[in-house]
Amino acid sequence: MSETRSDGELLRAIAADADRRAFEELYRRYAPWLTARMRSRCADAGLVDDVVQETFLAVWRGTARYREGTAGADAAGWLWRIASRRLVDALRGAGARGRLRQTLARLRHRDEASAEERVLAGVEHGDLAGALVRLSPELRAVLQATVVDGLTTREAAVLLGIPPGTVKTRAMRARRQLREALA
Repeated sequence: MSETRSDGELLRAIAADADRRAFEELYRRYAPWLTARMRSRCADAGLVDDVVQETFLAVWRGTARYREGTAGADAAGWLWRIASRRLVDALRGAGARGRLRQTLARLRHRDEASAEERVLAGVEHGDLAGALVRLSPELRAVLQATVVDGLTTREAAVLLGIPPGTVKTRAMRARRQLREALA
């Protein structure tokens, strides 16, 4: 009977020795949990599966570094932060643009657009698009996390690696700049 290794032991074995068994054990331990958590954030099961695979691929390749012993650095939280960032990146990319195109296509086939569809159309083509582009990347990232992705201030702080107070301040500055730009 084999002894169950701790998360830290598994991660050290993966990083130091490219230990395939350690990787498989870590994957079996956390992939189902991570998939379930990601699906609570994104309804696109295919995208969630891709994000989970990319997360574990980053662990295997060593592009994501686990620092055991740092404040709050448990393996589950560390994997969640990696996956959350990858999900946000994916949603920012082609996935989000594809969903917007689908919404716009539905818009063209109906006589009257809903308020949400008009706002989405304005994001891509209207004054709002220009105002968003003029925001600094830091302010856009906070709006993306809190408004588009629907994360709480605390979740956005973890995702972006900044304190919750900074998230609030940047969100306030972004809203003020958007109001000024659209006035």
